[in-house]
Order: sequence, then structure tokens, then C-alpha cells
Amino acid sequence: MINSEKTYSFFSQNKIADFIESSFKAVGMPNEHAKIISHLMSEADVSGADGHGIFRLPGYIRRIKEGGLNLNPDIRVEREKSGMALVNGDNAQGHLVMKFCADLATKKAKKSGVAWVGVHHSNHAGPAALYAKIPLSENMIGIYVAIGNANHLPPWGGTEMLLSTNPIAIAVPGLKEPSIVLDMATTVAAYGKVKTAAQRGEQMPEGWMIDREGQPLTDPTKSEDGFLLPIGGPKGYGLALMFGLLAGTLNGAAFGKDVIDFNADFKTATNTGQFVVAIDIASFSDVGTFKSNVDNIYRTMKNSPTLPDYDEVLLPGEQSHKKRMNRIKNGIPLHDELLETLNKTARDLGVEPLKKT
Repeated sequence: MINSEKTYSFFSQNKIADFIESSFKAVGMPNEHAKIISHLMSEADVSGADGHGIFRLPGYIRRIKEGGLNLNPDIRVEREKSGMALVNGDNAQGHLVMKFCADLATKKAKKSGVAWVGVHHSNHAGPAALYAKIPLSENMIGIYVAIGNANHLPPWGGTEMLLSTNPIAIAVPGLKEPSIVLDMATTVAAYGKVKTAAQRGEQMPEGWMIDREGQPLTDPTKSEDGFLLPIGGPKGYGLALMFGLLAGTLNGAAFGKDVIDFNADFKTATNTGQFVVAIDIASFSDVGTFKSNVDNIYRTMKNSPTLPDYDEVLLPGEQSHKKRMNRIKNGIPLHDELLETLNKTARDLGVEPLKKT
């Protein structure tokens, strides 16, 4: 929801992508890599994942300048069987690494039916849905899980920050209806939403965070004084823990006390762990029949009765799809505070700034 009290400028996805690409090139990133990453980051923005798109650019640039990111990586497979692979991301930008992994999982699943590709020494890669959706084009289901890049969650009943938001995304294709795409953190709110609220001068809703005395924390500028709350209480904590074991420990990536806070440390390699799974629908069912059945489930959910305070039943990914359609038509909104931060980065890099329209 756009805050009417804020001033926004609107930019096309191509304009956003071109700005990101130019910025990465200005700090020495190879042209091909800059193009891949800028496209994925602009996809985050056009889909409404505002905390994971161009908002992250200044932090990424700073990490590159301070030597925390490898601009000439050798992303490679270290272990491999027919239905799995373990990838070494070589401390490359996470978008580049996870595009490699998602493409590899999709390729393998064509032969094996299901393929799981894990990675270590990756980095922050933006919204989870980006990579869960890659197998969709090959009539597959996609699953993505990641270790968050800073710990903001204690074990249930504890106070030490040992867990992160550890997100999951699952993408299931339909025939005529939009794909059903779940993209969620294991916390009530992703930390990117806290950061964007702080930049915009907005308060957080109660229920996102509590302070160390267990009281609601609504000022995002004081987020270091508290911690995020897990979804579903101890159940969310359990999911965050298990996802950490699968995306981190299993891959030889950082988890628990070993996680580097990439919001505060721009020099140390994060050794981020992620995995992506591709499931070939044709190995289980006729593709057309499956997609038609998904459509029927979609419409059944949409047409079901609502509670008095609800206008409609929403499916996972529906709001993102609506935002995408709107932003393709009307542009991606950037508020003044973010625009000024981005243009300061542009001036520092000698890149043409984003101009208000």
C-alpha cells in the first residue's frame, strides 16, 4: 500500500534495471553478471518485493567496494548425483549463484524427475519467489529455502539471536489462472520490511517485533533493541531451525552463531546457504490435467464464502501478481528518501541518476 503522505516517483522496470546494471558495471562487475542480477532485482521491484529490489543496491555496492563480494567468481558444482548437486558459490552475488542453481535443478529434474541443488558460499539473493518460479517455465514446481543474512530471531523462549528469517517459496503453475506462489519468512515480517519502514519514517504494526522485555516494539529505528517474532509461535521457530539445518548445515554453509550480519559487516564473506528443488510434473501426472486441477482449486478457494470483515479470499502470490500487473502499467514507485539514497550512490559512482517523472 502506497502511503499517501509520502512523495513517490514512478519508473519503468527497464529504467530500474538499467540503473542497477550501470551501477554494478561502475564498480567493476562483468557486463553479463550485471545484466543477470539487474534483471532479477528489477523483477523483485515489479512484483512488489520492495525490501529486496533496488532498495538493496547501496548495500550491495558498499559490500563490493569493501571487498566482501567476489566479482570474478568460479561458481561450480562440487558434488553431484543424478538428482542432486552441491554448488560452491565462490562468494558471488547471491542472485548470480541462485540463478545458476535453479537452472541446474531444472535441467536435472528433466531426467531425474526431482532435483535438489544446495549451495554454500553464496550471498543475499533477494526474494525467495524469484528462484522458486524459475522451474515454472519448464512445467515444473519450484521450491526455494535460504538462510537469512542476519540473525534477528532467538530460539523459542530464549533471548540470544541464533536464527534468521529463513524464508521459503513454493511455486505451482496453473493453466489459465495465475501460478500459486507462496513466499514467506518464518518470522511474522521479513527484516527487509523493517528496513524499508525505517527509511520511510513509518511505524511497524504491533506483532512484528518485541523488545528484550517482551513488550511490543513498533519503532523500526530501534530494531536492534529487540527481535522479530516467529510465525505461529514455537511452530515458526521450529521451521526456522529446520530450514537452517537443510539450507545451512547440510550444505556446509553458515548457520546459528556463524551467520554474518550483512547489514553491519560488509567485508567478511557471509557463506550464505540456500537450496532449490525442481519437481517435474510430467513425472507424476499429465501436465495439462495437473494444471487444470490447480486452476479448479484456485477458483474453488477464490469463490468460497468470506468472513464479514473480508472482501475476498486471496491465494498465495495473488497480491504480488496484482502489483506486478499494476507496476508494469503504471511504473515502480520509489519514495523520495530511497530515491535520494540511490542518486547519492549514482553520484559517487559517476552513474546517471534516476530522474523524477
